[in-house]
Amino acid sequence: QVHLVESGGGRVQSGGSLRLSCAASGGPFSSYAMGWFRQAPGKEREFVAGVSWSGGNTYYADSVKGRFTISRDNAKNTVYLQMNSLKPEDTAVYYCAADRDRRLTASSMQSTYDYWGQGTQVTVSS
Repeated sequence: QVHLVESGGGRVQSGGSLRLSCAASGGPFSSYAMGWFRQAPGKEREFVAGVSWSGGNTYYADSVKGRFTISRDNAKNTVYLQMNSLKPEDTAVYYCAADRDRRLTASSMQSTYDYWGQGTQVTVSS
């Protein structure tokens, strides 16, 4: 059973930056594709970014492309989400997730992910 713990959320002004971290334990982290999702109040959870097992392939939602960067450090069993030029519409609970069946790519579909963290709140004020 893989255990995922997110950190790094908080409150920031519009235009600011935050870096989220997701620490994994209990499984072969380096074998899994990883993803970040978010859920804003009153909305469904949506895909933000994904990364292949090696970090060589990354994928982004159009709404964050050019502002967010996903990366991973397999030696530390951690995946990161660097968020720059934050906007009020980025306010949400951010979740990381692990896909044990995918390595070379990363899916944008929630149903393909097997393990989820508890989430970390990001609030962007205008």
